[in-house]
Amino acid sequence: MGEEPIAILKRYWGYARFRPLQEEIIQSALQGADTLALLPTGGGKSICYQVPALARPGICLVVSPLFALMNDQVAQLRQRDIPAAAIHSGLSYRDIDRTLDNAVYGQTKLLYLSPERLSTELAIARIQRMEVNLLAVDEAHCISQWGYDFRPAYLQIAQIREWLPEVPVLALTATATPQVVEDIQEKLSFQEGRVFQSSFARDNLAYVVRREEAKDSKLREIVGKVPGSGIVYVRNRRRTKEVARSLRQEGISADYYHAGIPTPVRAQKQQSWMEGHTRIMVATNAFGMGIDKPDVRSVVHMDLPDSLEAYFQEAGRAGRDGQKAFAVLLYRPADRINLERMATLSYPPFETIAQVYRALGSYFQLAAGSGQGQSFDFSLVEFCQTYQLDAGSTYYALKVLEENGWFTVSDSVYRPARLLIKVSKDALYDYQLKHPNMEPVLKSILRTYQGAFQHYIKLRESQLARFLNLPQGKLVKMLEFLHKDGIIDYQPQKDSPQLTFLRERVEADNLSIDHERYQFLKSQHWARLRAAIAYAETNQCRAQQLLAYFGETDAPECGQCDVCLERKMPRLSRHSAAEFTRAIRSALQERPLSLRDLLSLFPHHQQEPVTQLLQHMLDEGRLGREGDKILWRG
Repeated sequence: MGEEPIAILKRYWGYARFRPLQEEIIQSALQGADTLALLPTGGGKSICYQVPALARPGICLVVSPLFALMNDQVAQLRQRDIPAAAIHSGLSYRDIDRTLDNAVYGQTKLLYLSPERLSTELAIARIQRMEVNLLAVDEAHCISQWGYDFRPAYLQIAQIREWLPEVPVLALTATATPQVVEDIQEKLSFQEGRVFQSSFARDNLAYVVRREEAKDSKLREIVGKVPGSGIVYVRNRRRTKEVARSLRQEGISADYYHAGIPTPVRAQKQQSWMEGHTRIMVATNAFGMGIDKPDVRSVVHMDLPDSLEAYFQEAGRAGRDGQKAFAVLLYRPADRINLERMATLSYPPFETIAQVYRALGSYFQLAAGSGQGQSFDFSLVEFCQTYQLDAGSTYYALKVLEENGWFTVSDSVYRPARLLIKVSKDALYDYQLKHPNMEPVLKSILRTYQGAFQHYIKLRESQLARFLNLPQGKLVKMLEFLHKDGIIDYQPQKDSPQLTFLRERVEADNLSIDHERYQFLKSQHWARLRAAIAYAETNQCRAQQLLAYFGETDAPECGQCDVCLERKMPRLSRHSAAEFTRAIRSALQERPLSLRDLLSLFPHHQQEPVTQLLQHMLDEGRLGREGDKILWRG
């Protein structure tokens, strides 16, 4: 064995000690045991496979379904001088070939792959030549049909083990019910597997459900009361803009984020929020995965997610620093109706599924028997407009086809423009003489970028257009002309979702859908939905409900959720509580007071219930502390 894990941790990450369970998980992997690690959001899952990868000769293969997360991980590892690379559908065949070659020849320590790319003939052939020391499976719950985010391609991972019989598997997830825990081990062919699971309890995180019709005004009230950084989750892209605008009108620093925003812009928005320049990010569930911002004080859901797994993971992004934080759900009776309607739409008739599949073949001009392994830019809006399809029904039909392994649709994948000069220098000189209008463009490329004759260069089209004093659109047309003339190989900038066909295209009449599994997945979806609705509507300790769902059935009441706080005040009638609250507000709006001075304003027999009320208001964030003084927050 090489360097000790703790020495690797200190050298590359600068940490003096591991977080709970990290060291045990790492040692299990280094001992060659198949291992399943269940760590809460922010528990440091990535270090559990990155450290053992560095402790042994060879390369670690990391399977992940999240392209943005893969790219973020690779960037962070490279910043620490750890050679890492990622393969996904946004790459050309040449890039994939080169990346796999580097991995074979020992120039990479961690290679990230999507499950679809892992099982291609090209990848399997190269993997057999690699010195693999560990197979890490991130978001491992995706392999289970019992889970909330089932990905059929994950089922192919076990086949890779046939080529790597001596290589241990380390599976990692933040959310798994006991049923999913068993299923993960079975589907990944664990041999004498070990399971390490920390409690899902978050003692510093207060779960709150507020029944509200006027959600936007309640949100402004919450953001006003709870200082610090926050995330607000909404269901659709339109609402991200609306809610962010509403907060800004109140003088609150807020921005919006969703998968439809160009990747560079999303990166800027995320960075501004990470650095504290933006206080509140209003987002769809595309935001937050893989982000390690410790000081998030609040996560507010304007809509109830359709599973407790999704809610728990998103809410868990608050309070990673161990300080008090709030996870608030704003709920109203109409939400239940909307969720149930969406669940019904999520499983469209088979006729609709066949119609969408048939249209895809025409859209990409694929003949029957072709398409396997090919990736295409894909715009759902443009696709629906082209074939006059309903966007909602089409979206869910695509999900069904994806779950049945016909193709996979990724989030937006950003790839800068790339260019290679294909002719010799002499031939290029002759071409410039015959086409003088192209000379400024070609000369600028040669002066600005090195090595364009030898390898592909990353081309910044906007920067080059400014240098040439040309509209960017005109520059792109000129580059396309040079490409058609065979002078350069020009690959334009790409920033769109990718649809990758996993099987050859068949005629729609021959489309196979596993009807039994379809009904099973539908029933599981409804079961998860009912559990989420029960969480919002049941007057039981919120933390207890969440922990019981994930198998911790003996957890005590948390004492800090909205249900527990209400139970802490048995001696105060609603009238008395309102009266005391008015008195407290009146006193503290004049100036902050110590607890002793505040209680002195009330008769002795009222001081005990008032103390309970003060603690309740502090827990809710309506009051704050400055040293020994209590202040009014509203």
